[in-house]
Amino acid sequence: MRVLLIAPNCDGTDVGEAWSTHQWASRLAERCELTVLTYNHRSRPRATGQLPGARVVEWRDWPLVGRFERFNSMLKPGYLGFARKARRWIAGALERGERFDLVHQVSPLALRYACPAIGLGVPLVFGPVGGSLDSPESFKAELGTEPWYVRLRALDRWRLEHDAKLRRTYAETDVVIGVAPYVRELLESCGISPRRFEVMSETGVLEMPEAHDRCERSPGELKLLFVGRIVRTKGVRDAVRALARLPDLPGVTLDVVGDGDDLAACEAEADQLGLGARVGFHGRKTRAECDGFYARADAFCFPSMREPSGNVVFESLSHGLPVIASDRGGPGYVVDETCGLKVPVSDPGGYADSLAAAIRRLANEPGLVTRLSAGARARVESVALWERKIDRLCALYDEVSGAGGGSETGHEGRVESAGATA
Repeated sequence: MRVLLIAPNCDGTDVGEAWSTHQWASRLAERCELTVLTYNHRSRPRATGQLPGARVVEWRDWPLVGRFERFNSMLKPGYLGFARKARRWIAGALERGERFDLVHQVSPLALRYACPAIGLGVPLVFGPVGGSLDSPESFKAELGTEPWYVRLRALDRWRLEHDAKLRRTYAETDVVIGVAPYVRELLESCGISPRRFEVMSETGVLEMPEAHDRCERSPGELKLLFVGRIVRTKGVRDAVRALARLPDLPGVTLDVVGDGDDLAACEAEADQLGLGARVGFHGRKTRAECDGFYARADAFCFPSMREPSGNVVFESLSHGLPVIASDRGGPGYVVDETCGLKVPVSDPGGYADSLAAAIRRLANEPGLVTRLSAGARARVESVALWERKIDRLCALYDEVSGAGGGSETGHEGRVESAGATA
């Protein structure tokens, strides 16, 4: 099958979205006759050398953009120029007689970017996409002032309602893939009804880690773990408050691995509530050190309230940890009754109460922890292993494209450089 993959910022040596984009591209190159349109940051390795099985057309990002990491990851200012170049390239290729069975755009993850291939007459798959989640209104007083470019997230809904090009992307694409069902609900709330909607996370697990033999514990004991960036919306403060509501369960502890601008507030909260012996803040750790924390934990507490997908949820599930998560966003889809407990997000006090109730249940029912632990690994094996995801995606390609068509022109192993962006 001849597939044109639109994959901006594709870099297997990076982390986050760039790494996930590379996983899609490198694995699809083993299954399809793949052409990749991409751009990369000037400070990062080029994708061309990382995808030997694909034909790669690559542009460089704008100068200086890579210096502002958080701004760049939030708004991706280089995407507009990339989209113009990509559309010109696709139109020119079709005019030259090249044929593709379908086009698939796998990044950016955010919902705010229109697809450059819309309306060109080739079957189109778009996604996984996600994000554009609002913070719960009752928490906004505690969230404080966010950077201006983060606040621009509020424009996403307006654009989905009024940006004609963006609306065409979601209304005319053959298949929209969302990271969770909330994406479809958001689109429909903006008056957009996708022709077909599928759910698939933008990331996954490379391989299942070795199963841990955990020590038996008595009722009332539970070793909780949080791993991630410590910002207010991740809910670490709420987990700390939940432990304070369990004074009768001193055997319940929480290890927090990570760093962020809410760390000091979380430490102060734990100290004020007298939880110094039950909550440990460990800062950033290496991958091997994180694996050690996973091996020693009984359950994973991830109370993030504005999480589009939640890579760390898959990671913790793969280690056999039951997950306590909010019922919002990506974790609200990934975590089901077979692998964890979901709690509603109301107001700060009510959320801490709900988290405490979930923690109490796991602490008092060791058998439930054992059952959910087995379900956690099964959940990952069914929806998050990369090879399974690619199997499912290729089956979707067959359905969308009619499993054939296109020209006889092959591209295997050919590499093309499109030059640098001025």
